[in-house]
Formats: sequence, C-alpha cells, structure tokens
Amino acid sequence: MSRTVFLNGEYLPAESAAISVFDRGFLFGDGVYEVIPVVLGKLVDEDYSLERLRRSLSAVEIAWPCSEADYLHMLRELIRRDAVTEGSVYVQITRGIAERDFAYPLHIKSTIMAYTSTRKLLDNPAARTGVKVVSVPDLRWQRRDIKSLNLLGQCMAKQQAAAQGAFEAWMVEDGKVTEGASSSAFIIKDKTIITRALSNAILPGIRRRVILELADQSQLSLVERSFTLEEAMAADEAFISSATTLVMPVISIDGKAIADGKPGPLTQKLRSLYIESLLAEAGSK
Repeated sequence: MSRTVFLNGEYLPAESAAISVFDRGFLFGDGVYEVIPVVLGKLVDEDYSLERLRRSLSAVEIAWPCSEADYLHMLRELIRRDAVTEGSVYVQITRGIAERDFAYPLHIKSTIMAYTSTRKLLDNPAARTGVKVVSVPDLRWQRRDIKSLNLLGQCMAKQQAAAQGAFEAWMVEDGKVTEGASSSAFIIKDKTIITRALSNAILPGIRRRVILELADQSQLSLVERSFTLEEAMAADEAFISSATTLVMPVISIDGKAIADGKPGPLTQKLRSLYIESLLAEAGSK
C-alpha cells in the first residue's frame, strides 16, 4: 500500500506528490519543519510541537498555510489513513512558489507537506545496547533555535559519524558541545544531569523540555550549562534525545567508552519515565 502524502490540501499517494521547482523550500531551504511522535496511534507531545512550529514560522515570517485546528486534523487523518500505530509524522512548511529572488516575495501562499513513518520508538533495540557518537566542528549558522530546512551542516556531521560507524555526531563550538546533529546532548556526572542552556546556539528540543520536566517531577538533580568534550568523555553517563530516539544512551564518544561502556542506570530511568509519560498521554486521547 502506498504511503499517503498531504500536500496543500490534498491527500495523495506518495508517488503522485510533487512540488514546483520554483518552491523556495527547494531553491533556498526557505522553510521550517517538525517531527511529531506517534504512540498507540495517537500524536504525543503535540502541544509542544505546535508551540515550536508556531515560533519557527513567526521567526522567519512565513504565514500559516491553514488554521491550527485544520493542521492538527490533517496530522490525525494521515495517521488514520496509513494506519500508523507507532512512528512519527514529518511536516514541512515553506514560504511558497515564486521567481528566484533572495528577498521574501509578497503575496504568495505557503506550501505545506506532511507524511507518516512507521518505526519502533518504545522498544528500540539501540536503547538496550546504547549508541556511539563522534565529535565534529559545528559549522552551522547562528539561528539554530529555528527548526529550519537548512540542514546541510547537520547532513555533513551525520555523514562524518556514519563514516566512522557512529550513530550520531556531537557538534563542538568554542570548545563546548552544542548539540547532536539531530538530537539534544546530555551528560550525567555524580547523579546530576547536565545539558546546555537554551539560546540561539541550539534547537529548543521538545524531548529536552520533557526530560527537564520529568527530572523536576522526580526530584532528579539537573543543571543547564555548557560542557566540554573532555568533560563528556569523563562523565558517568551520556545520552541524546529526539523525536525518534526519545532517550537514547550514549556508550562512547570518539571511540572512548563512557564509564563501563554500557547504558547507565539514570539514563535508563529517564527513558522509562519518558515512555510512561508518552503511554499515559496517548492512552488519555
């Protein structure tokens, strides 16, 4: 069965969905995106996702292509049509179609596209073994807080990781870890969770936000501050978070094992807490 793609008001078979070569998302990466997890056939963390999408669109002055209510209805309809019980929905909104010119064109309609993916989120085998990361220079622009389509720097980082047999790349700037190529970065030392504070230098990760809430609810020690690569290598535990990895243990950085090279107990606890919260949210809908 063909996967369904939503494109500008239509639900289409994937092979029939197409955009203009003059779409500014194609020409300039002039757009933003979101990835929303699906658990038990329901959208989860959707309120935070909607809030971040609203912020990204405002930051780059792209108009909503539809009402927020219609947007959420579309996501749920895609899940229903493709019978997704666990996975994610990818959404992309661009400024729209216009002659190629760097300045924002006036009076054009934004483009919206979305599709589902089925994948294991809750029982991801990698969470049992942990994953490897490598460090790379952070070569990106200075507005990383916007979830924009400009991902070439992240693609280059991911390729460097893949070439070294690693799952993720941790980007380093001015001697400090900023974030993963497609994830937020955390370390744990002396039972204290450490992650970089929000700024224009990193994406405000939704999983990061939920982890901070869970840590507070569970009275776990957490500090928002920058940390060096050397500090990360000397940590007791490390992990990443994203829409598709949730809480994923990191067992080595640049080939150096973190502690005993196995997923740590606090990381595993955080993953369990997060999964419990997702199941509770999905079950309430």
